[in-house]
Amino acid sequence: MTAELKPLNEQVIVVTGASSGIGLVTARTAAARGATVLLVARSGAKLAEIAAGIEAAGGKAAPYEADVGDAAAVEAAAAFAVGRFGRIDTWVANAGAAIYGPVLDTPLDDQQALFRTNYFGVVHSAVAAVPRLKAAGGGALIVVGSVGSDMPAPPMGVYTATKHAAKAYVESLRAELLAEDAPVSVTLVKPSGIDTPIGQHAENVAPEKGEAQVPPPAYDPQLVADAILGAAVRPTREVTVGGAGKAEVLLAAHFPGLWQRLAGRGGEAAFDPSRPQPTPSNLRTPGGGAGAGDERSGEHPNRRRTSLYTTAARNPGVATAGFAAVIGLAVGGLVLRRERRR
Repeated sequence: MTAELKPLNEQVIVVTGASSGIGLVTARTAAARGATVLLVARSGAKLAEIAAGIEAAGGKAAPYEADVGDAAAVEAAAAFAVGRFGRIDTWVANAGAAIYGPVLDTPLDDQQALFRTNYFGVVHSAVAAVPRLKAAGGGALIVVGSVGSDMPAPPMGVYTATKHAAKAYVESLRAELLAEDAPVSVTLVKPSGIDTPIGQHAENVAPEKGEAQVPPPAYDPQLVADAILGAAVRPTREVTVGGAGKAEVLLAAHFPGLWQRLAGRGGEAAFDPSRPQPTPSNLRTPGGGAGAGDERSGEHPNRRRTSLYTTAARNPGVATAGFAAVIGLAVGGLVLRRERRR
């Protein structure tokens, strides 16, 4: 069964991790396009402020304070959404945290805390959302992963481990829902490096190297929000946001030895030695670090606001037409040159 997804302006959408970065841009964009949005994060006061801003701009939104690492809290958030708005049409599992530093130097309790958010946050979202999406007659579960789920990416080794785990869970869940013919679309969105406060929020186990950051090229989070909301209205298996990340994945897949040597040596680009790491991180502290409530880091003024690769991936018809046009121009050029020779 193909999931029948409603137009965005008829949807009730739950967004976790909605207090900054990709989640915040997604929530605001969804509301601006007519959706009713429940914003979920641990920062209750910040969420209330954001929701009030959305409503003041004419949108429909409500805040709900919850930690996605707590299964009961996520279940309560889902119940609140249904009680307040009648149903859930799309659930965006976006909440996440990050750790920068060598894997062997990362304390085990920090690794467990990261899996609690990045992996079990996805699991708890799926457990709470899927039955309610079915009850609504169909809907979309959209998980925000990372290109890091397809390759090693020092110095974010533990982070990418959580994303590998989330990807495996999502793909197994999708297969099971397809087998039972459930009307639920399951999408994995895999952003490349995105200009969000992820580095400022991160737990940095190598603070002597400076502030953790997203190495350039960094893409604008609006591209990710658009991909998420595109999957909310059209069933999509997965989409990578940013051609640079896709190129890295292909290099890692086809030349793994070379990629691992390059990645291991290139980790210094993920730190800015001119800036100290903000504390506390958001690994355990709601809204921890600098950038709480911000969509972007402020460190990438030249961030990429377009991605030809992602546009083509999200619109295969357009890509095919563009490819046909290129072929047509090439053939036309050959014919023209032959005529001139005659």
